[in-house]
Amino acid sequence: MTFPFADVSAASLTDLLSLSGRRAVITGGAQGLGRAIAERLAEAGASIAIADLDAGRADAAATAIADLHAVAAVGVAMDVADSASVAEATDRVVGVLGGVDIWVNNAGVFPSAPVLEMSDEQWDHVFAVNTRGVRNGAREAARRMTDGGVVVNVVSTAGFRGIAPGLSAYVGSKHAVRGMTKQMALEFAPRGIRVLGVAPSYVPTEGNMAAAAAAMEKMAAAGTDLSSMPAAMSYSLIGRVGTPDDIARVVLFCASDLSLVMTGSTLLADAGETI
Repeated sequence: MTFPFADVSAASLTDLLSLSGRRAVITGGAQGLGRAIAERLAEAGASIAIADLDAGRADAAATAIADLHAVAAVGVAMDVADSASVAEATDRVVGVLGGVDIWVNNAGVFPSAPVLEMSDEQWDHVFAVNTRGVRNGAREAARRMTDGGVVVNVVSTAGFRGIAPGLSAYVGSKHAVRGMTKQMALEFAPRGIRVLGVAPSYVPTEGNMAAAAAAMEKMAAAGTDLSSMPAAMSYSLIGRVGTPDDIARVVLFCASDLSLVMTGSTLLADAGETI
């Protein structure tokens, strides 16, 4: 069996980092971490597809990125938990950009509810978005990556450890994505497709801050001691918490030929949180 991964040892650093000529899809890409990832991939020369539940926000983000980095960009409505939605949106991306070379599974949800209180519907929704959504995206990407490519799954430090009360579904789903990353790497390698995970710690994005505030409000109402929560969200060995761009640069490394020898790994981008 031939595995189509070239030896790029003679390539320049500029060429290794360049994504010129490649087409990247970022799910949940209209804001926060996804938007930061899209901007860095575009800066490296990739054409960009912003996939988001909110079509208006996806279009606005794509337009802004196209104007800033002079690359082709398109916004598409996508519900990652819905297989048909992912397939339809991916077909539209291929129609506009001509193909898919990089797929970033960034979309995710993280509602907070203790195991004893979480409904079946809430639990199933977390796994539908965070795990089935990753499967849906990776599957549609791999079907269209006829010349190879890269899938990057945004995992979380929650894929390595428990993190906070009320997040059992989230932690379970991210452990699953870490395992899926390994298995997809095994299955996709003969197709010339690498699969990597990136595991951020808490990063202050719009969604993360809103979720953290809601969780703390709920815990306070239940009389839970919140004294350790701020420290848990700001733990760092580098003197500051990470930013969306800190994570975006790691994703860029994974998407580029700088990481060509890597597949199946999940890179911790956690400022030392999991040591």
